[in-house]
Amino acid sequence: MAFLGISGMQYSGETFPNVRILVGEDSNVFTSMISARMKELLGIDVEICRTFEDLQAANELSDDAVTLAISNINLPGAENGEALEYLVDLDVPVIVFTGTFQEQTREKLLAQDIVDYILKDNIFAVEMLCESVYRFLTNHRHHVLIVDDSPTARALLSSRLKRYNFRVSTADSGAKALEILKANSDIGLVVTDYNMPDVDGFELTRRIRGARGSHELRIIGVSSSTNRLLSARFLKVGGNDFMLRPFIDEEFYCRVNQNLDTLVQIKAANGRK
Repeated sequence: MAFLGISGMQYSGETFPNVRILVGEDSNVFTSMISARMKELLGIDVEICRTFEDLQAANELSDDAVTLAISNINLPGAENGEALEYLVDLDVPVIVFTGTFQEQTREKLLAQDIVDYILKDNIFAVEMLCESVYRFLTNHRHHVLIVDDSPTARALLSSRLKRYNFRVSTADSGAKALEILKANSDIGLVVTDYNMPDVDGFELTRRIRGARGSHELRIIGVSSSTNRLLSARFLKVGGNDFMLRPFIDEEFYCRVNQNLDTLVQIKAANGRK
């Protein structure tokens, strides 16, 4: 049965019994809570690794691929972050679950292309962790279109979204974006730059809204402009959200999640009518 998580994300009620998740954590309290909640919500029996040696053994002594790892920054036998480096080097997607967090730590984590990080400093930490896991396991169902005439900007946003397991298409112009949208009715989110030479972000949004409403597709505008009126104008022509560059990874991911959560809830509500 579908239900909402603490962030407003909608769980479908499905389970993932064939998913393999390693948990690198030496706290008995947290390992017990994570094991119980992951089993209850997602039907997943996680593999607990209390030391770096346990983590290495779990990976090396099994032929089954690791779907996702949840790891503390430091584990016994890897007090300087070696466990995280080990997982990243193996191209295992990682959600960091940590109680130690500073600005320097954050920058180091994001530089390693982790999926997400969750802080242990609140009573909802395990719930937030489960939501992050669920998103990673289901994000491939969402098709996102990035529209930007800058190759660098397209590559950056595409890599961020692929890190979170989304399906991504890109367009270098508004005209190309409209062609891709016409051929891909499953696209549920468009992230578009404002300043483009052929069809700017405003005009692209107008044309999209002529064919698909907010109940079918969400639009996030982005711009490097210092003009604070852009966000209001963008929303007026049918956009759902707007971000000024430069923005940080966490903000971008949260905005994407919020818009897709809204879309899922709208579709679920329409399905009940």
